[in-house]
Amino acid sequence: MGQYNFKLPDLGEGLVEAEIADIHVKVGDMVTEDQPLIDMMTDKATVEMPSPVDGKILSISGNPGDMITVGATMVVIEVEGEGNAEATTVKAEPVALPVIPVLTGTTSEKPLTSPAVRRRALEEDIDLTRVPGSGPAGRVSHQDLDDFIAAGGRIGQPVQQKRTAIEEIPVIGIRRKIATRMELSKRSIPHYSYVEEVDVTEVEKLRLFLNEGRTEDQPKLSILPFIMMATLKGMEKFPECNSHYDPEHSLVRRFSGIHLGIASQTPNGLMVPVVSHAESRDIWDMATEMMRVSAAARAGKAKREELSGSTVTITSLGRIGGIVTTPVINYPEVCIIGVNKIVPRPMVMNGTDIVIRQMMNLSSSFDHRVVDGYVAAEFIQFIKGALEQPATLFM
Repeated sequence: MGQYNFKLPDLGEGLVEAEIADIHVKVGDMVTEDQPLIDMMTDKATVEMPSPVDGKILSISGNPGDMITVGATMVVIEVEGEGNAEATTVKAEPVALPVIPVLTGTTSEKPLTSPAVRRRALEEDIDLTRVPGSGPAGRVSHQDLDDFIAAGGRIGQPVQQKRTAIEEIPVIGIRRKIATRMELSKRSIPHYSYVEEVDVTEVEKLRLFLNEGRTEDQPKLSILPFIMMATLKGMEKFPECNSHYDPEHSLVRRFSGIHLGIASQTPNGLMVPVVSHAESRDIWDMATEMMRVSAAARAGKAKREELSGSTVTITSLGRIGGIVTTPVINYPEVCIIGVNKIVPRPMVMNGTDIVIRQMMNLSSSFDHRVVDGYVAAEFIQFIKGALEQPATLFM
């Protein structure tokens, strides 16, 4: 029998290390070629590492959340034949899982108290588990029992008890990546926010009309593809918003292509799948691609190129979008467009008429180093005008 050292391969893009996101096997397991062993996470995506050979797991290096350098051995597998490892003995020891310390108060179902208090509670027909204890470790005293009786407490009546448990949750995987990116964005970018209300009554009518006439191969349109179309038009007029800022070289990179990131909540956390080259797509194609990459992100199957390269991001919480938000810019982009919920509101039309209109706020943030406040306002006003006169989206 031999040993095969499975090392972290080069994941491209100049990466020198990756984080262990998940481990699918344990020491002693028999595995087959192409069976998933470990999920490794980079800044861009989570990559599944399949077994290159058949064999038995002898050891695993690291735990979820640990960083592994390219070329380092991740898993040692016992194989038929000589394998690829030098003749050394690897001790098969189980991988120690991370310990999550939990500080708790008493967890015993039997309350901590003296025999005298327990006897008195029995005579008074009082359930001691419902009596808040003020002593060490929640010990119930005579005074605690007196206070409980004075408050009208009796068995069967729920009483709020002090909760002292503290759960410590390691921040690893996607959550750590999100935390790092948010910290980088807020620490590095001087955010400037601008909020404007938009009358989306007419674009909603158009959306319903297009959905009624759509073919079987066309997706059902939400408001987002129309906002994406308006953003495209605005980027052509305000190209400084379709940029990345490189502070190290004091350089702004303006892009001719428009790659729209769509911030999406997934079971693994916030991700930004990308509709690449949106400028070359019509509204149906754009909606189809948005749904495809968003679904891939939620399923954890998005490719690295589908989660990187955005030049501007649109973020929406849908029906729970609130009235105003302050979205964080997706570093190194220079603006993010936040979409709030649509609500019917009475509005004054023609100076005197009060009518019910469908209103929605756009809450957007800009990198004030690149986009001046006046330009940011003009950009959002342009999007507002395009949505309020939706025919212009197709002109």
